[in-house]
Amino acid sequence: MKKPLLTEYAAKRTFGETPEPEPAERHGEGELRFVVHKHAARTLHYDLRLELEGVLKSWAVPRGPSLDPAVKRLAVMVEDHPLDYGDFEGVIPEGNYGAGGVIVWDRGAYRHPAARDRSESERLLLEGLRKGDLKFVLAGEKLRGEFALVKTGKDEKSWLLLKKRDRFAGTGEILAENRSVVSDRTLEELLAGGPAESSRQRKLERVRLREVQESDELADAPLTPMPHGVHPMLATPVGAPFDHPDWVFEVKWDGYRAVAEVRDGEVALYSRNLLPLNEKFSPIVAELRTFGFEAVLDGEIVVVDDRGAPDFQRLQNYRESGRGHLLYYVFDLLHFQGHDLTGLPLLRRKDLLKRILPASPRVRFCDHVERDGVLFFKVVRERGLEGIVAKHARSPYRMGIRGGQWLKVKTQLTQEGVIAGFTAPRGEGREFGALVLGVYEGDELVYIGHAGGGFSAEDLRKVHELLRPLVREECPFRVEPKTNTPATWVRPELVCEVAFSGWTEDAVMRHPVFLRMREDKAPREVVRESGNLENDGLAPSPSSSRPPPSSPHKGGRT
Repeated sequence: MKKPLLTEYAAKRTFGETPEPEPAERHGEGELRFVVHKHAARTLHYDLRLELEGVLKSWAVPRGPSLDPAVKRLAVMVEDHPLDYGDFEGVIPEGNYGAGGVIVWDRGAYRHPAARDRSESERLLLEGLRKGDLKFVLAGEKLRGEFALVKTGKDEKSWLLLKKRDRFAGTGEILAENRSVVSDRTLEELLAGGPAESSRQRKLERVRLREVQESDELADAPLTPMPHGVHPMLATPVGAPFDHPDWVFEVKWDGYRAVAEVRDGEVALYSRNLLPLNEKFSPIVAELRTFGFEAVLDGEIVVVDDRGAPDFQRLQNYRESGRGHLLYYVFDLLHFQGHDLTGLPLLRRKDLLKRILPASPRVRFCDHVERDGVLFFKVVRERGLEGIVAKHARSPYRMGIRGGQWLKVKTQLTQEGVIAGFTAPRGEGREFGALVLGVYEGDELVYIGHAGGGFSAEDLRKVHELLRPLVREECPFRVEPKTNTPATWVRPELVCEVAFSGWTEDAVMRHPVFLRMREDKAPREVVRESGNLENDGLAPSPSSSRPPPSSPHKGGRT
């Protein structure tokens, strides 16, 4: 008879005294998961755990994992742990097995390098485990690429953890990244706060959630099924900031607009074009899964540097590099526990959102200032941020609509453009001279200029690689524009963003400079931005309590 996999785990622990999860064998779904715990017990070490056979196969790695293929780290196989242990972080009290602090140092998906699906991956991984040569590919936040666990032959428990040579290998000290990927705390911070602080925080969050549900604050929010595939409300561009007592002002984050549907531990995270983001930003999805309520959230996914400044390039490369701090700034609550909140005033929705959001290292409440838009814009510009979003405090949430109740003011004049073609370079060493750009006016693609500046050598190579499969004979514009050198036309399927100094009388951009590709934007959404660096009359005067009129332009970026 097969011995239960978690017998040894249970025998070593007194549940009720230790906060660790009780043994439970179950099979996970979707991708196989791994976790690396940093554990300050009698000695500091790291625990590598791989999901297999419905449990976490575990190895203690005294000196921690390395990204250097020349380094071999001892890994001692220990008892299997339950899958629920992958979410465990806390302090194991003195007198219990493994007493000390535990943080989730890294986690993510993993697979066998030759497998095509989960079933094949489990089969090949089990074969490797039995043979004492276990190869696997990690897709974590810190550890990425191929690794191997190889038995030493010394005894049944001694293995070596090795990093294979691939694009994720390096000689840098990965262990210097000492914060939890779940709580953003170091072991020292965890032990200083102790389990009581964490327990109090969770109790307060549960109390706030219960108070919201039991109050009459949702009485005028009708009960409806949760909406799916939400097209978010959009902001109209205007040229200048303003002060007004009926308006609130938020930071305009430079990232990906994202809607999150959260229910029963399941999460659907997607872009404004309904493109799935679960895999691309799995750490955010993992965090949202822990929320104990049903909701639809609207916000912006960003990667910020150590100063808290958003970095769009790091965001685009986050899945490959893992560099920077991945955050989801949530600024609106559309649906909560069966109630449709879109008809409630904005400030009521934001107040409810602030009260129900649990403390989270990756999901943050996007706060706002009231009335003082001009000063707020000045501070945002001094910090080098993209701009501000002004919202009427009583505005309802209108899905997919761009109107006059949400406005955006940028610190730099930018424009998105649909790439319609590229020109020949004037000299050698460049893949192309300039990108030929357009915007949609109704169903027609209209020329707005061509951008040849701002490209790095890497930009030129990457953009050219993207455009080559799209080359076509026919010009996408109804009237073929004049270009400085011969143009190669492409199918208008890609979008980029440029900075420029203004518009000519012929509605062509002055001095456009390439900033970046916008893979999160659909070509049909790209229209001419109405705002400029002068007030265009959309902002309300300080003495008026009426919201500004709606812009005649539809579409564009938020």
